[in-house]
Amino acid sequence: MKKFRKVLDGLTTSSPVNPGGSPVCGSAAGTPSTALTPRELEIQETLMSEHFQICKTVRHGFPYQPTALAFDPVQKILAIGTRSGGVRLLGRPGVDCHCQHESGAAVLQLQFLINEGALVTACADDTLHLWNLRQRRPAILHSLKFNRERITFCHLPFQSKWLYVGTERGNTHIVNIESFVLSGYVIMWNKAIELSTKTHPGPVVHLSDSPKDEGKLLIGFESGTIVMWDLRAKRADFRIYYDEAIHSVSWHHEGRQFMCSHSDGSLSMWNLRNTAKPFQVTFPHGKTQRDGRKESCKPILKVEYKTSRNSDAFVVFSGGLSYDKAGRRPTLTIMHGKAITVLEMDYPIVDFLVLCDTPYLNEVQEPYAVAVLLEKDFVVVDLSQSNFPIFENPYPMDIHESPVTCTAYFADCPPDIIPVLYSIGAKHKKTGYSHKEWPLRGGTWTVGSQTYPEIIITGHADGSIKFWDATAITLQMLYKLKTSKVFEKPKSGDVGRSAELVEEDPYAIQMINWCPQSRIFCVVGISAHVILYRFSKHDANTAITSLEVRLQCEMEDVISPSDTENTPCFSDPSGLSPQPQPPSPRSHTPDSVRDSIPRLKVKDRTIRMPPGYQAELVVQLLWVDGEPPQQITSLDLNSAYGLLALGNCNGLAVVDYLQKTILLCMNTLELYGSADPFQRLTRSPRKNRQSTSDFCMRGLSNFYSDSKKRIRTSYQSLTELSDNQVSLDPERSKSPTSAPYTPSLHNDPRGTGEPVSNLRSCHYSPVFYLLDNVKGPGRKLSLPTDLKTDLDHVNGHCTSPTSQPCPTGRARVLGGTEGPRLARRGAGRPPFRKAQSAACMEVSLPVSSLTEGYPSRRAMLQQLHGVSMYSHDEHHITTYSWSERESRDNSFSRSRSSSVSSIDRETKEAVTTLQFAESYGCKSDTLPTPCLWVGTSLGLVLIIPMSIPMDEQERQEDPVTVAPTGTVLMLKSSVLRFAFLDCGGALINSPYEVWRDQHVPDVPDRPRKRKLVNFSPSSSQEASGDGHLAVVCSEKQAKVFFMPSQACLFVHNITESSFVLRADVVSVCNSVCLACFCANGHIMTLSLPSLRPLLDVNYLPLTDMRIARTFCFTNGGQALYLCSPTEMQRITYSQEMCDNLQEMLGELFTPIETPEAQNRGFLKGFFGGNTQNFDREELFGEAAAGKASRSLAQHIPGQGGLEGMKAAAGGVVGELARARIALDERGQRLGELEERTALMMSSADTFSKHAHELMLKCKDKKWYQF
Repeated sequence: MKKFRKVLDGLTTSSPVNPGGSPVCGSAAGTPSTALTPRELEIQETLMSEHFQICKTVRHGFPYQPTALAFDPVQKILAIGTRSGGVRLLGRPGVDCHCQHESGAAVLQLQFLINEGALVTACADDTLHLWNLRQRRPAILHSLKFNRERITFCHLPFQSKWLYVGTERGNTHIVNIESFVLSGYVIMWNKAIELSTKTHPGPVVHLSDSPKDEGKLLIGFESGTIVMWDLRAKRADFRIYYDEAIHSVSWHHEGRQFMCSHSDGSLSMWNLRNTAKPFQVTFPHGKTQRDGRKESCKPILKVEYKTSRNSDAFVVFSGGLSYDKAGRRPTLTIMHGKAITVLEMDYPIVDFLVLCDTPYLNEVQEPYAVAVLLEKDFVVVDLSQSNFPIFENPYPMDIHESPVTCTAYFADCPPDIIPVLYSIGAKHKKTGYSHKEWPLRGGTWTVGSQTYPEIIITGHADGSIKFWDATAITLQMLYKLKTSKVFEKPKSGDVGRSAELVEEDPYAIQMINWCPQSRIFCVVGISAHVILYRFSKHDANTAITSLEVRLQCEMEDVISPSDTENTPCFSDPSGLSPQPQPPSPRSHTPDSVRDSIPRLKVKDRTIRMPPGYQAELVVQLLWVDGEPPQQITSLDLNSAYGLLALGNCNGLAVVDYLQKTILLCMNTLELYGSADPFQRLTRSPRKNRQSTSDFCMRGLSNFYSDSKKRIRTSYQSLTELSDNQVSLDPERSKSPTSAPYTPSLHNDPRGTGEPVSNLRSCHYSPVFYLLDNVKGPGRKLSLPTDLKTDLDHVNGHCTSPTSQPCPTGRARVLGGTEGPRLARRGAGRPPFRKAQSAACMEVSLPVSSLTEGYPSRRAMLQQLHGVSMYSHDEHHITTYSWSERESRDNSFSRSRSSSVSSIDRETKEAVTTLQFAESYGCKSDTLPTPCLWVGTSLGLVLIIPMSIPMDEQERQEDPVTVAPTGTVLMLKSSVLRFAFLDCGGALINSPYEVWRDQHVPDVPDRPRKRKLVNFSPSSSQEASGDGHLAVVCSEKQAKVFFMPSQACLFVHNITESSFVLRADVVSVCNSVCLACFCANGHIMTLSLPSLRPLLDVNYLPLTDMRIARTFCFTNGGQALYLCSPTEMQRITYSQEMCDNLQEMLGELFTPIETPEAQNRGFLKGFFGGNTQNFDREELFGEAAAGKASRSLAQHIPGQGGLEGMKAAAGGVVGELARARIALDERGQRLGELEERTALMMSSADTFSKHAHELMLKCKDKKWYQF
């Protein structure tokens, strides 16, 4: 336990500020800044590096891009393979395991060793893997890499240790499962077919042994050739040559006939007595045309033929529909006797399996269900009922029902919240499911001893919100909320530009803010709107209050000689509303001002709201003079204060949701007042907006159509996101610092008539919208590289104002009455600012280009595209060269330096984070008061004190006073997170209101009052008079300030070459720490308050922006992120949870006795053949078949059960873990050696004893008596 001494009292001034804008503090962790030391306070930090270790816990959701399916009929376990090399194992609820091949090769086929606790996977890199499932974390035991042939099909007979492997060349190899080596027995393709055949039969597409005789192997080739191979005689019994290609083969359980599916949509039945031609050919979905021919049909990709003892046989197949019906959905057809049932699926069918109880192929199968694997769903159909209903899926396979746009993770929630949400959500569940038990019942799982309530919230592109119960590493949906019900549906009859510019996903969720104690829920939408919900157990008929906020920055004009007044341009006085004002009526914003583009219209009538979360207030940002509202980048609410704060690239707004009024609406510059630390570039008022807006513009429908397409195919690469864009000019490869400027941009805009035609733009990615440089002569500007002008998207937040989507090609000429309105919008702005939509974050970036050495997001994309990066704003066009390091420390800094000339300044900065807290607004304060902490994209922190009435009646009537004081703290780069500690190092929780149901009638004797917790603006001196610590984390560094003196006690530079994507102050092991996730994949934890590094592990490279948008930490040492568009990965960075993880996971394998084979009877066995006399070992063993060629395949031994632990080891804790593993292995070997020594000694004693007895017995015998 280490003690840190800190200077807290007697500091009346903050640390001096260096020219770079950062307080002079030691950059090394644990080094306090120099100051007077009148009194010292000792804080004991209990967290050490041994308390942290990174480990994956569980993966939820649907396996992304599935490829294969397998089922163990005895263990009742199902396996799904994916294109990325993943294997998902599913059993009863709670038994859900994810495995990953290190190669990442696609899984082609899966084969269970039935009731053996093992699985064979065949991958696209021509490697076979044997997985051990008899442990909670499956591991590879053996691998076999084929060097000269490509694997196409595998078959493993029941209770056999020999695996048949078909290849692309048409050969069939045999692998011993126990040793995982090839047998010398090979079925060559030229021996399988007749010598007279002149063409190659094609790859092997099917292998199966005959149910009647295991010594006969049926081989199906792609060309339509079928061979029955006698394994004993090593020759073909018969050969079938069919005109149509074969896709699959299925046997009748008696082994006398089989069925094939073909590429022409037909099913052919073959009898072994006559193989000259099929005895039946059917086209299930092909109709006979007038000329007598069958209409062409799609291929039947798979067929299964299963018999039933008490009914007709089942024939189940996928595909086979006729081509003439375009647009039909994929189908699964079930033929039961004469009845044909066609089940339409929402997605293409990848694979399906008919589930049967018996593992024996020569018995009546008795199918009871069909497991259907779709591209984006998993369905199980009940065959025991005539209407074929589906089973209710207990796994969370519908996370991606609408693309996930943001996530939130809450651990240690109030214990009553989960049952309440479940009871409300259960009323809205779908019906019509099968009443039978879920057929996948394998494995065992019990709730661990160390469990606490956990809730995960996901926001989606369609505006829906899902609450998930994540307790004990499971995931079950509790409740679903649709935010779109708050708004009126857009009218289909709208024409013109209004209809043209309607968003396709206007309700997509950007941010989530939830207070579990007060149950107040707040969401931010893509259309620059905020919805506040309250929870109620009763339905209600209420009207939704709508507030309209004019949050617009007026400093956007281009510098020109005619507008060179040095007058600071502040926003319209009407935009500043320090006093409460009533909600703005909708009629106050005429369509002519908003350019006839309506925003989302809130329902203005009384509506019935069901129990659950009920909308109370909607805050919307308005169009101003034809300018679209910027997206909201930060949000915070406090239930005790009754306040809601939101910010974007233009400024800050504070809303009193109890009185339904706007308290504050200011742009960021006005918040500083005279305390602005920067020399801003002043702008003149907008006098001639039309003359400076000769830029190209793109309609929202065109911009969003391709974004909508990308969200549906989120696995596209980054280069695919720039499709249909203008190619780069050769001049784009030049340094942007030498890019010439168009004279009209810095001189009289009316001097030239060509700027419109000269401007072109490109949409490089949904993260950055970059403007091409302007051709033509002009002066050159060389700007420092430490200016931040790019649009940063961190965890779904837009943190900079300067990037807009730009169109391709030439600008269209504005004409008529539409021209002036559109021209006021400014250069290159779309009618609706959509810098980050729900679709825009589905980006794939190469791993190698994002691991190290990129100081910013803009620099990352510069390296990816090989082009220069540009920043575009209405009032200024600036080019930057991130390759030229011009700053003092030769490193990129996102914060602005006060020494840079004002001409290089941009006037807008984004509000990136907000936090309500009990704090000190200025240095002279002696007691904490309600404050709002504001962090900006320039690394500045502003503290805004507020005066809130204490009495409940006064709170409802008297106004809340908000007074910005100009208090400023400074950090490097964009501010991400605030947290507050007391002088003992404990986390100070924000005040909150205890939940009360608003729609429960009050009892006259006991009126319901607001009950506030931790709300003490003038509390005792003992609790708060000594001040507190403020933890501030930005994208580059973390600082700890002492309040109210604002002295910087500790500072730690988190990263120099990368930037922090997500930072949270979390509780771990009864203490708190700062957890950070960086863009280079590093997960770090820092002690508090000393900021001492505890963990730094290169865990997860930022392969796509989906991770950055969804990664979040929570208490208890847990975190999660969206690892694919359909899957959610949970991890832990706590050593304690890693140690207890084995207890929390489910068991995949349970000892079950293999069912006995049915007694076939004497006559049936005599006339039907005997299958028990076939000895595969005698045929395929090394003694009979010899050894296979070493060059054909290479055996790779697996690492067994230690693989999971070794893979999880990393960093300092990893070294300890590896040392512990080595000691365990050494101890295990010593134990085995001791056991072997004891066994040898016992054997020697036994041998000596027996020898002595034999000697005594034979001592007196004569030689002839032996």
